[in-house]
Amino acid sequence: MFKLISNANLYIPQSIGIGHVLCCDKKIVYVGSQKPEIGGGLVLEETDFEGRRLIPGLIDGHTHITGGGGETGFASRVPTVALSNFTSAGVTTAIGLLGTDDVTRSTSSLIAGTLALREEGMSAWCYTGGYHFPLTTLTDSAIKDITHIDCVIGIGELAISDHRSSQISWRELARIASEAHVAGLITGKAGIVHLHLGDGESGLSLLKKVFKKTELPNRVLNPTHVNRLSSLFEEACELVETGTYIDLTAYPMADDDPGISIKNAVSDYFNKGLPNDRLTISSDGGGCLPVFDKNGELSSLDFARCSSLSNALDELVRNGVELEDVLPLFTSNVATLLRLKNKGHIAMGLDADLVSLDENNKIHDVMCRGQWHMQDKKLVIKGTFE
Repeated sequence: MFKLISNANLYIPQSIGIGHVLCCDKKIVYVGSQKPEIGGGLVLEETDFEGRRLIPGLIDGHTHITGGGGETGFASRVPTVALSNFTSAGVTTAIGLLGTDDVTRSTSSLIAGTLALREEGMSAWCYTGGYHFPLTTLTDSAIKDITHIDCVIGIGELAISDHRSSQISWRELARIASEAHVAGLITGKAGIVHLHLGDGESGLSLLKKVFKKTELPNRVLNPTHVNRLSSLFEEACELVETGTYIDLTAYPMADDDPGISIKNAVSDYFNKGLPNDRLTISSDGGGCLPVFDKNGELSSLDFARCSSLSNALDELVRNGVELEDVLPLFTSNVATLLRLKNKGHIAMGLDADLVSLDENNKIHDVMCRGQWHMQDKKLVIKGTFE
């Protein structure tokens, strides 16, 4: 069946005005200002958006699809993230990973969870490894995981500058990064190391040492959570000019939080005149949000939601940032970094991952790979056990 979205206000992610998008068999087959004609007895389903904004599906580059947590005992393990938690937030592509608990959780179960999301209609990939070194892998090495397992695109989230990390040296980080880089060259995959940044005093010093001492390109080391401290964010911004991509986390921020909100971080980044294509935003969905005291003791615990991604987009637009300026942070920038060639844009031949926004920037319709998962704010597809 052909699916025609007519009279949409198109952001591809750049704004191109009112137009029409025709989809067939998981792909976009037409984008233009003239409404296409379908003849020859072919079945056509048309949805008139009446000027509603249509954007590329959001790409969540950091999510614990099998659940995170475990910092305060086995009962604190966060459950698996259900399909509708992604789609109701406008997320049509998810990148899964392991965090603190890469002992009771495994690369094997992560791959299974990734493939399960694919079976349920989403697009999904994952990283091999977790917080710790030696890396948790399915085969006996990360380079083999990336090379031989289709859905594995890199290594992550490897922890540094955190009391929960393995306290690795710059030489160990360089060796890990070299495996990711070479695997990426062999396969055409992302080939990056996605780095969890804690609030330790060492900050990004390990990355700087690797960049100084090796020939590895800066894009291979991709730090996330860089807005958890204002000082860490400033340090990360300094690396952007050298080719590093940095990732903000859409944390809920309290007034006394030492970090910097998405709104302020994006504003600051743009005001610095840094390259717009090297900044991304992710949700950390399914991951736990622990707060530790100075002795490393847990004082409070919550978990992140995928909805924080669409909430961050809403907040940015409501605070005066143009939609076409911030959309790449959730779509095309992520696709470029992760080498997801069919994602992040609305264009002929790309995957039919589409999201519409209402007048209040809320998710109205969601299409994943040519199938409607949400229409008129109502879920039409749910996960197997929802």
